[in-house]
Amino acid sequence: MSNKIYPIGIQNFEKIRNDGYFYIDKTALIYQMVKTGSYYFLSRPRRFGKSLLISTLEAYFQGKKDLFEGLAIEKLEKDWIKYPILHLDLNIEKYDTLESLDKILNDNLEYWESQYGSRPSETSFSLRFAGIIQRACEKTGQRVVILVDEYDKPMLQAIGNEELQKQFRNTLKPFYGALKTKDGCIKFALLTGVTKFGKVSVFSDLNNLDDISMWNEYIEICGVSEREIHENLETELHEFAAARGITYDKLCEELRECYDGYHFTHNSIGMYNPFSLLNAFKRKEFGSYWFETGTPTYLVKLLKKHHYDLERMAHEETDAQVLNSIDSESTNPIPVIYQSGYLTIKGYDERFGMYRLGFPNREVEEGFIRFLLPFYANVNKVESPFEIQKFVREVESGDYNSFFRRLQSFFADTTYEVIRDQELHYENVLFIVFKLVGFYVNVEYNTNDGRIDLVLQTDKFIYIMEFKLNGTAEDALQQINDKHYALPFEMDGRKLFKIGVNFSAETRNIEKWIVEEK
Repeated sequence: MSNKIYPIGIQNFEKIRNDGYFYIDKTALIYQMVKTGSYYFLSRPRRFGKSLLISTLEAYFQGKKDLFEGLAIEKLEKDWIKYPILHLDLNIEKYDTLESLDKILNDNLEYWESQYGSRPSETSFSLRFAGIIQRACEKTGQRVVILVDEYDKPMLQAIGNEELQKQFRNTLKPFYGALKTKDGCIKFALLTGVTKFGKVSVFSDLNNLDDISMWNEYIEICGVSEREIHENLETELHEFAAARGITYDKLCEELRECYDGYHFTHNSIGMYNPFSLLNAFKRKEFGSYWFETGTPTYLVKLLKKHHYDLERMAHEETDAQVLNSIDSESTNPIPVIYQSGYLTIKGYDERFGMYRLGFPNREVEEGFIRFLLPFYANVNKVESPFEIQKFVREVESGDYNSFFRRLQSFFADTTYEVIRDQELHYENVLFIVFKLVGFYVNVEYNTNDGRIDLVLQTDKFIYIMEFKLNGTAEDALQQINDKHYALPFEMDGRKLFKIGVNFSAETRNIEKWIVEEK
């Protein structure tokens, strides 16, 4: 029986090692990082182990050799020198006013000044920071290590508030600029975050930063790979399978489907989300662990603001430049959604340098689309999951009239503002509903110029539906027959429904549906 204690939500390396928590050894990569460069930037989605990485580096640069006993780095490092460390964690504050950022920077600077002294002439944050770096180096006789956790938290929280974001940028840019002016006093620096703000970036002057976010050799530095699962959790995999009453192979497949699939560059292995993975092992239960710890409200606001066609999300194409940076003035919501971990790289076209994006795994796909429903349809957050359950039951029992009445209620009270792009709104709601129903029954969904055709299959029924905008339900049904959509199901024993549906601009709702049974 396995007795591993999983470090869920514990981001402190020292605590993990001293209290006997389970740890996957990342120290060989950390050693490589320290020995081959000195300025790094890494972006990864939230809860991916960035803070633990920073904490591990902190223990290493403090020379705490005993914490690394039995790990790869123990054999690699000979010297274990203690360096002065300036560790800035921006994760702890809520950044809704300019003062919130000023306060956290000032608190950190005061603490460092109490150790390394201050000068009255250093009046700005950046001058104080530069002075501290200089004096820390002089006082200790060792160059300084700078670790910044969630460097972009203020910028991310100010998305949608241009003015505040501009002010945060004006504060942070010169602050991080001290890294460049004091280069001679710095041994090592790592900044981590969820996103990378581009063109007018808070560290556009730091051209000596190695951005390893898309480097294949550092893919495993955060998160868990398939190899690491089998090397560290083999016994637990068998126990998990037994607890679920399924085979070992089936369990591995389900874990992959739910939590794997993050690709941070092209042609790289998939990484598992460590937070969800460890929770699943601890509880021997599949759940939306990662999704439920942070709701992507700001992403939904971006999608709606830019009238984004949701159907594109699962096969969006883009290039490395777009993926690598967020321009705060940009109208493209995709980079933020990608960098936040809701989309990932699914394919790469080398000839044109284009990346194809998609949802990393089932946890994220289902979680995100469920989350979208109340923002687009007339349904409250509490009722939302029950509505989908009812839709699925109606489809499975052949009760299409109840199904369409429920769908009508989703379009009710749609405000005029949303309907400015009526067709898109209507397609988005249908996309969300049928995508969610599709997690339980077989759904094929196509849209083209003002109409949607759709096939739903359950064990007893086949539905072929054609939706029209400002046409007639009769025309829609006619189209199903004229284009022989039912042909592939001629020999099928299940009951077939052909349904023509019309959506009216006047009522801003489904106006009529007619059904032909076979």
